[in-house]
Amino acid sequence: MGTITPNKIRLGHSPDSDDAFMFWGLASGAVKSDFEFEHILRDIQTLNEWAMEGRLESTAISVHAFSHVADKYALLRHGGSFGDNYGPMIVSSSALTPEQLKNTVIAVPGLQTSAFLALNLYFADQFGDGIKPSYEVVNFDDIIPAIQEGRFEAGLIIHEGQLTYERDGLKLLADMGVWWKGLTGLPLPLGVNVVRKDLGPEAVIEVSRCMRESISAGLNNRGKALDHALQFARGMDAPTSDEFVGMYVNGRTLDMGEEGIASIRLFLRKGSEIGIVPNVVVDVVD
Repeated sequence: MGTITPNKIRLGHSPDSDDAFMFWGLASGAVKSDFEFEHILRDIQTLNEWAMEGRLESTAISVHAFSHVADKYALLRHGGSFGDNYGPMIVSSSALTPEQLKNTVIAVPGLQTSAFLALNLYFADQFGDGIKPSYEVVNFDDIIPAIQEGRFEAGLIIHEGQLTYERDGLKLLADMGVWWKGLTGLPLPLGVNVVRKDLGPEAVIEVSRCMRESISAGLNNRGKALDHALQFARGMDAPTSDEFVGMYVNGRTLDMGEEGIASIRLFLRKGSEIGIVPNVVVDVVD
């Protein structure tokens, strides 16, 4: 595919407060560019599926899904979401024993999500190589209600549910970020920003600059960016939303650093070893 010179960059991200905060600088016009950015809001599983097709010029994507599209998209050092001793959680309506969990159907938010890869790695670590979770895919917004209604005994929750599950009467069985930190000493890689390589190096550099400056603008104008983000907070109050944004938009989001890159490479290597993802070379552009 030849180099494409676009006027418009379709920018995919989740309709969540942390992504909205991250892209406030672009959405508000605080970051200037000759490109027109069109914000495309979809759940992360949809964005992962679209990335397989190369549909958007730039998008947020799960680290898991990136392993399948590394030929199409360049991985940026900024915009990454990491759980440093916290992350996706296995929750249930009652306290299940490990043996019960091993035989329980778990509601998961998508097969290309990093949460799903982490779940598989957790099962292999806890129960032995070759042991995989039983699961059913459920929209991430519907997982907690599905457990409350008794349709599932357990679910793998992401996004704001990590802060609200106790209020919803659920019990924590395992935190993937805590487990990964204990296993590796590294933060759990969850989401990254990518740009399509066929745009050409100049466009990739410009899109990268705009995203980096958008994140910086949000961090430097926290009140304004948080006000923008609250419209995507799904009923969370301002203090809870502020806490959630702080978990996933911080200094590591501006630059994942060598620790972040190392964690992504280890995460995907371990995923390859258990046959969940292909073995890929992870190159990161500034």
